[in-house]
Amino acid sequence: MAAFSPFTALSTAVSRCSSSSAFDRSLSLSLSRFSITFHNHSPVLCPRTRFSPVNRPTVSPNVRCLSNSVNPPAAMEQVAATMEQVKLLTSVNDQHGGVIVELFEPIDSGLFASMLRISISEWRKLGKKGVWIKLPIELCSLVEVAVKEGFWYHHAEPTYLMLVSWLPGGAHPLPPNASHRVGVGAFLMNEKREVLVVQENSGIFRGTGIWKFPTGVVEEGEDLCTAAVREVKEETAIDAEFMEILAFRQTHKAYFEKSDLFFLCMLRPISFDVQRQEAEIEAAKWMPWDEYVAQPFVQKTEFVKHISDICLAKVDGDYTGFCAIPTASSGGQMGHVYQNAQGRRR
Repeated sequence: MAAFSPFTALSTAVSRCSSSSAFDRSLSLSLSRFSITFHNHSPVLCPRTRFSPVNRPTVSPNVRCLSNSVNPPAAMEQVAATMEQVKLLTSVNDQHGGVIVELFEPIDSGLFASMLRISISEWRKLGKKGVWIKLPIELCSLVEVAVKEGFWYHHAEPTYLMLVSWLPGGAHPLPPNASHRVGVGAFLMNEKREVLVVQENSGIFRGTGIWKFPTGVVEEGEDLCTAAVREVKEETAIDAEFMEILAFRQTHKAYFEKSDLFFLCMLRPISFDVQRQEAEIEAAKWMPWDEYVAQPFVQKTEFVKHISDICLAKVDGDYTGFCAIPTASSGGQMGHVYQNAQGRRR
């Protein structure tokens, strides 16, 4: 027989047949290309046709049939032997005693269901616990199959969906999906004691006439210090150098019910010719500091008033923030440690 056997789809059903009486009943299962009927203890394999499960179908000479003399235990043994020939889902071990399955090529949902069930059985034997399945968006039709086998959504990205299952069941230690969004705000002041500000043409500040610091969201794999410099460049065309993190704020139940981290960064301007980004920015300019803080928005919004006081204290030399120190992790990945600017520099 070929590597894929219709008997594999019967693994669950056969395993539940604990006595010969279970085989006395006619059982018909439809597969994508075959039908199998149990009649008088004998599993019969034939091409898919329409027939009564009570009447044994006529089988062509090129189709393998099992003799009526085969007893139920022998049939089960042959089913088990055939199951061993089925190709398991390709997986790699993770660092926590689990496995990761990543699919690339299209696969029939029925075949995927059979392979997944048998793979789960094998993973249980090997003591695996957490199972991750990464499905490209093109194979989203397989989601229902995985969910029926106990998987649930973990996270989604533009090109794939990640499903996960905890084989032992019950409470699990699997890491949750990302819980925070990270944003940055940039404070820049020139020698004239003017601060770089923008008016946004979208979002909650659209049409309000409010002048605010350039802000943005940190991209995947991007350092805070790099994000602040990038956002300023994108919104105002100003080149700048990161100096310090002056403060940060944490809030909850923000965007899509996630928590939010916002880092206020101080940058030193290198260029001074402002050119607004038309897609997001209504206006951008250098504004005298006293004019900026006199805005009702600044005076009446507790958080904005607080960070304005921090910025002024920094300019007047009464406050010290955190500078970025390049470091490498134990795995060799480069990043930054943000430490007090008066501390040790490397």
